[in-house]
Amino acid sequence: MKIFRTLEPQQQRSLIILFLAGLLFWSSITTLLPILPLYLDYIGGTKQQIGFVMGCFAVGLLLSRLILGPLADTKSRKLVLIVGTTVAAIAPLGYLLLKSFPLLMAVRAFHGISMAGMTIGYIALVTDLSPPGHRGELVGYMSLCNPIGMAIGPAIGGFLLEATGYVTLFIVCSTLGIMSLLCSLLVWEPHSIVEKNSHSHQFKQQNFWQILGSRRVLVPAFVMLIIGLVFGTTVTFLPLYIQTNNIPLNAGLFYTARAIASFIMRIFTGRASDKFGRGVFISGGLVFSFLGMLTLWLANSSNMVLLAAIFGGSSAGLVLPMMITLMTDRCPPDQRGKFFSFCIGGFDLGLALAGPTFGLIAEQLGYRGMFALDAGLACIAIVVFITLSNKDLPHSIRFAFGQGQDNYSVSVNH
Repeated sequence: MKIFRTLEPQQQRSLIILFLAGLLFWSSITTLLPILPLYLDYIGGTKQQIGFVMGCFAVGLLLSRLILGPLADTKSRKLVLIVGTTVAAIAPLGYLLLKSFPLLMAVRAFHGISMAGMTIGYIALVTDLSPPGHRGELVGYMSLCNPIGMAIGPAIGGFLLEATGYVTLFIVCSTLGIMSLLCSLLVWEPHSIVEKNSHSHQFKQQNFWQILGSRRVLVPAFVMLIIGLVFGTTVTFLPLYIQTNNIPLNAGLFYTARAIASFIMRIFTGRASDKFGRGVFISGGLVFSFLGMLTLWLANSSNMVLLAAIFGGSSAGLVLPMMITLMTDRCPPDQRGKFFSFCIGGFDLGLALAGPTFGLIAEQLGYRGMFALDAGLACIAIVVFITLSNKDLPHSIRFAFGQGQDNYSVSVNH
């Protein structure tokens, strides 16, 4: 990473510590991914109760974004990061100590605050520390903590459950959160970068709905909503889909293949997006999302399911970091927390809706029909992004295919 060596020592140190905090955080969060539903069943939960508890994570995530986004802009990015990692350290012990399902729903909602704090604080700090001309490259590299953590976490969870049981698992999960918190406390926040500029005024005059309703934010948020629906559907129902169709594959291998594909994409596309623009990579990621759902719809073998995982991971590795960088390009430095909340909130909403909504669809159409519908939604996202991602149709098409600038970029309008 040549760009890393050009940074000041304090920036280098802070980015390294920040990456470690993110890696520990995502390892903590994903340790519980395959385990928590099993634990809730173990303590006597019904399918409905398990569904409610799992769904409350997205509720806490969505609601806390509305508070933590503006807090990151007006107070401190680091403070929001510390809030997220503190909750990640505390919440796992709540699952262990509380057995009442209403209280477990509250703990799960509380746990959702951790992801809101981490994603907002982490992204804002990374972009604050990144030189504008190399922002895509650094965001791409720094976002690697997510797929690495998502590959490590479930493996840790599965091993601990087999070896020692639930008590040790929740304690280790909490310990990872504590280590992430300690790293967060050591991060340097470049206050001088979070400054007013000539573009802040126009956004401050707008209320919540006016900002969200502007095309510069609404289209990315809508695309992220669909990506959230597709991802949420896959995470929730893939193991059942494999089981129902008697496909000889361990579902864990699907998530491993997906994480590897996401990792590889993030390494190479961040730097390229600084040269060719964000649009062409987002468009490509949406096409991969469509191909992933189409492959799952037709899948009748383990190889096809793994191919779908590669498509899905490639989509995540392109769309998520590129959309974050796009929103960075489109907002003033002192508004990043708020704009990230709006855009990533679309993804959160998709995750929240995916389980209950597509569960009903699966009952009517079956799992294959459900994935076919997901493929249709991905097509809609492709069309919307290509035709509406910029100020008019010609500019949108050129931007989406890497042939034109982003007219909503703050630097373009400066």
